[in-house]
Amino acid sequence: MNTYYAANLLIYAGIDIIACLALNLQFGVTGIVNFSFIVFQAVGAYAAAVLSMPPDTANGGFQHYIGGYSLPFPAPWVGGAVAGGLLAIPVGFVVLRKLRSDYQAIALLVLSVIANTVITNADKFLGGAAGISLVPPPLSDVINPNTEPYEYLYVGITAVCVVLALVVVNRVVNSPYGRSLRAMRERELAAAAIGKNPVQLKMTIFIVGGVIAGLSGAILVGFIQVWAPSVWLYPETIILFAAIIVGGRGNNVGAILGALLVPVGFEEVTRLLNNNASIANLGPPGLIPALQWVAIGLLILGFLWFRPQGVRPEPRRIFEGGPE
Repeated sequence: MNTYYAANLLIYAGIDIIACLALNLQFGVTGIVNFSFIVFQAVGAYAAAVLSMPPDTANGGFQHYIGGYSLPFPAPWVGGAVAGGLLAIPVGFVVLRKLRSDYQAIALLVLSVIANTVITNADKFLGGAAGISLVPPPLSDVINPNTEPYEYLYVGITAVCVVLALVVVNRVVNSPYGRSLRAMRERELAAAAIGKNPVQLKMTIFIVGGVIAGLSGAILVGFIQVWAPSVWLYPETIILFAAIIVGGRGNNVGAILGALLVPVGFEEVTRLLNNNASIANLGPPGLIPALQWVAIGLLILGFLWFRPQGVRPEPRRIFEGGPE
């Protein structure tokens, strides 16, 4: 295993862990079926890109995008996180206030499709279908991004962000506020009857999840240095939901485990199959990636049927008065 491959694997694992922690906070703990999660990650990526890039005229004008501020690190990543949180405010205000949970899921799925379609066709806004390229890597003015030490540096920065996200979600989940969220998830009417405000609770977690999702997108775009609508199609959210279901809904350790098993694990299996000539030549081109989606669907169905609590079930806290 060479250094570049190992660094790639660790960075993608860190990004997936951050995303799964955010989605677990929204879906696993609070019960918000956020089928538009990938949109918040995309907004963070776009925001970080335009904050770190020069104006679109700097590279010969071959691509078009708004902004271009050439801000130094970590301002683009902070901006990406803030952008994810800001987007969550109007979306949550529209979707979470009046709609039932099943209609919320449908509305958020529609939002994901609409957002991708709009950005794809607005070529003067954020590059359209071609997207944005030549995004400057963080600290590229200090250390050469094509060197081995930079790979270690990026792994370290990503690890710090993973720890930061984990501390935030742990503080929420293991606090009295987290117990209110779980009570609302299980019995929203009962939680409202004892004085809890379900809309306020959902809005707060929706915004916190949006911030963490935006951060994951900022880390990703800084690493791959390109972002386009084809990267954030709505099925990508299904992979993260699969990770939460497999790892264990409502459990941060389960979210981390699910991120390692599903997004990272399945990508690695697909890579190994594609590198095997005898397997890669079976069937038409693109068969193995298509079978990957079939396998993910079967994995979700299998866990929902046989082990809905996931590999690492949500811990049950017992108090003197009985179960929580």
